[in-house]
Amino acid sequence: MTPKVLISDALSDAAVQIFEERGVAVDFQPNLGKDKDKLTAAIDKYDGLAIRSATKVTPKVIERATNLRVIGRAGIGVDNVDIPAATAKGIIVMNTPFGNSITTAEHAITMMLALARQIPQADASTQAGKWEKNRFMGVEITGKTLGVIGCGNIGSIVADRAHGLKMKVIASDPFLSPEHALDLGVERVDLAELLRRADFITLHAPLTERTRNILDAKALAAVKPSVRIVNCARGGLVDEVALRAALDEGRVAGAAFDVFSEEPAKTNPLFGHPNVVCTPHLGASTAEAQENVALQVAEQMCDYLLRGAITNAVNFPSISAEEAPRLKPFIVLAEKLGSFAGQLTETGLKKVQIAYDGHVARMNTRALTSAAVAGLLRPMLADLNFVSAPVMAKERGIVVEEITRDAAGDFESLITVTVETERRTRGISGTVFADGRPRIVNIKGIRMDAEFGRSMLYITNVDKPGFIGRFASLLGDAAINIATFNLGRDSEGGSAIALVEVDDEVPPEILEKVRGLPQVEQAKVLRF
Repeated sequence: MTPKVLISDALSDAAVQIFEERGVAVDFQPNLGKDKDKLTAAIDKYDGLAIRSATKVTPKVIERATNLRVIGRAGIGVDNVDIPAATAKGIIVMNTPFGNSITTAEHAITMMLALARQIPQADASTQAGKWEKNRFMGVEITGKTLGVIGCGNIGSIVADRAHGLKMKVIASDPFLSPEHALDLGVERVDLAELLRRADFITLHAPLTERTRNILDAKALAAVKPSVRIVNCARGGLVDEVALRAALDEGRVAGAAFDVFSEEPAKTNPLFGHPNVVCTPHLGASTAEAQENVALQVAEQMCDYLLRGAITNAVNFPSISAEEAPRLKPFIVLAEKLGSFAGQLTETGLKKVQIAYDGHVARMNTRALTSAAVAGLLRPMLADLNFVSAPVMAKERGIVVEEITRDAAGDFESLITVTVETERRTRGISGTVFADGRPRIVNIKGIRMDAEFGRSMLYITNVDKPGFIGRFASLLGDAAINIATFNLGRDSEGGSAIALVEVDDEVPPEILEKVRGLPQVEQAKVLRF
């Protein structure tokens, strides 16, 4: 039976042509995505759904999607798709991670220039017949310092363009290695130094829990009063209320925003300020970019629907249908091991080594490595997938090394993820037992036997009496139930590790109390 695809958003005609040429039936209804009820009623007729940002693929839509096999997002962000619901139903979700990069970078540079010379304000004034030549005093960008927050694919392009404008570029990115910074010609600094030195700040980071409001009131209090801030990345990276206050008080000279915490942005704290330039999320709005992502998403969806090939999937790696059942539990293990290491990594990543021992060494280790790297980077880089993760690691100068060995010691198969940062090297090993569930068996050389829980506490401490009792009492007093408690140590009285699964989230104030317990060296909440 011929597969059928619904295009529910405005997409280039090139996409329709690709589907038809490849033998996939296509129903082009570019306004359907704006009507949730109509989309929900119609979705069960289609094998594929091609969207941009207007269509919201909710759990209700997915529940009714009885035949849907793939969702293709023409663009990077997939926050308009409920990924867990799609995954639970076996629906592949694909994006096009690189089609918009140049266009978005160019828009950021354009916004910076418009802000520096007050182009929109001067245009409005001139067209109103005012000729206020002395009112619009701009600033040169030549010789100025541009601070780039997030120096991945788009941030790197912005840095390159800024060099052409004779700017000095500094960058803050925990995944940017010194070697890659040198290749890019940027000076790597921490966020505090960037805030202190930058004349212009441009954001190119994904929106995660770590990056939300990365420019908050405290950060904005540390900038130069002449700074100008550009955000063409994600709404929510900047506290817009705090920024408006800083603009009103003259602590920030200007801002140019293409993205907002709530979109469509009918109202916003930044609107109406004379030193603010706003555009309606135009970062990807060029003919070239729309053509690129349309072609890419159509090709990817056709390959999957007609041949079973998976490319740029955000919820599944690129593997063949034949090897999937055997590989799937090890993919889960590799991603969770990477996530474990990534959630504990807070300084610049230099290298990640994934070692495969035993039977797993003879599997599709490329897919496993992609899963491990995706898990490692996802705490800081939300908009990535198993396919693009190695590329993003390479862009940041992170060395990814893969080792395969025939013997696995005490285990039939063993995967070890070792992360090298500027300060330390940390390794974690895991295996899949006969029940098909992934287990942690070694952390930093200390033997463990722990399953991954939804919410866990990772604690390192000195192995002395009293810790367990005090810790359990503290959680008990806070009405936090302990599901599992796993302990390991390197020697009596030496270094110990506790990996504790809890039923509820651990509030920050309770985590601080755990850190304050005698003998505790580190305490961190992990989520899987």
